[in-house]
Amino acid sequence: MKTVLTLLAGLIIGALAVWFVGRAEKPADAQSVAAASLDTIRAQNRLTVFAGRFTVAVTTRVQKLGLSAEKTLIVPATVRYDIDYSKLGRDDIAWDADARVMTVRLPDIEIDEPQVDMANIREYGGGTILMALGNAEEVIDAANRGKIRTAVLKEADTALLRELARRSARSAVERGIALPLKAAGIDARVIVRFPDESGYGL
Repeated sequence: MKTVLTLLAGLIIGALAVWFVGRAEKPADAQSVAAASLDTIRAQNRLTVFAGRFTVAVTTRVQKLGLSAEKTLIVPATVRYDIDYSKLGRDDIAWDADARVMTVRLPDIEIDEPQVDMANIREYGGGTILMALGNAEEVIDAANRGKIRTAVLKEADTALLRELARRSARSAVERGIALPLKAAGIDARVIVRFPDESGYGL
């Protein structure tokens, strides 16, 4: 099964740049700059940070009256990896003035429902006699449709792909918060963490 990965460009940095125009001359502390940056990030709501394209095969076989019929579908589908930024709150950022470190915790990656490329599904089968009798083909098609979602999500929900999605989100948020901090003349390191990572509790 072939997997094609597409890294999606984030919208956060551009949004933060718009927010910061005209504010560079105003006195600002790291916590207030980060809080305003967080509000801008939250306004993005649910954002796709990564996407994967997968091709899966599903097969169903039925037997009846001593006859058998089988159909295999080769199904391409795209799965998006999202973060619901609207879940972020003010307590999800912490400023360590001594270490000059801004820590941000993000909600975990959410895998969206597979988007099946219906136009490019390939079909292979056998047992035309049984399929011509009764509802055998309908039974097979219904069973295969039920298997597609499970097969695609099994391919998509792996530790490697979740980590790639996390890297994309982490990079966008780190740069998105570091940009206004730097513009305000605040020297800081931004660290982004997810729920199961060390240092998540702020």
